Amino acid sequence: SKMTSQPTTHHYTTLTSSSDPRTVISQLMQLYYTTGWVSGTGGGISIRDNNTVYIAPSGVHKERVRESDIFEISLDEDCVLKKPEGDNLKISACKPLFFHAFRERNAGAVIHSHALSTLLATMTCIEKNEQNQCHEFHISQVEMIKGIKGHGFYDTLVVPVIENTAHEHELADEMLRVMRLYPKSYAILVKRHGVYIWGDSWEQCKTHAECYHYLFEAAVEMRKLGVPLVVEGQDK
Repeated sequence: SKMTSQPTTHHYTTLTSSSDPRTVISQLMQLYYTTGWVSGTGGGISIRDNNTVYIAPSGVHKERVRESDIFEISLDEDCVLKKPEGDNLKISACKPLFFHAFRERNAGAVIHSHALSTLLATMTCIEKNEQNQCHEFHISQVEMIKGIKGHGFYDTLVVPVIENTAHEHELADEMLRVMRLYPKSYAILVKRHGVYIWGDSWEQCKTHAECYHYLFEAAVEMRKLGVPLVVEGQDK
């Protein structure tokens, strides 16, 4: 007989703007598992619907996350409104970082990716901003920059980079500091780790995530080829 314990992994989604947040998380986890963004139980997605935050559990193979596995948490009171059914699941360790994006930037969704391109970009494509005591990723005149809210083709896209820590929750304070220093950025890279990306809605977050990942991958390849990431003197 056909096994029903595992969800079918698609290379596409059947989502609409009215889809339940649990459905969105489950399908995007399956989609981004195929891209290598959320493999080995790493990475995650969280969605905010007004004051209710939906978060996937920790330590679960992301392509296997079901709608019934999702936690519901109050953003204002920071308390669990609804626990998953059985399995004694734990909330994602990314929760405090997701909450910073929701509270500080009024985000509607956040994606945490462990894509190889994000890791390599933090190792080969960054420079130090002494004023902000932070490393930065810069790229300009690449078409996909236009997919990031508030940016155009001739803008230099800047993404702050923070140092990694032994435990995910320990990133929270530095993420908040840097988030306030870079109000135009919808992403924060974590050195030798991955990236956090957000948007006003899950649809915009998805767009941002796919554009940022394209740009990180392009930058790594450009660096291999000796192509400058920023076109000097041609900003308009």
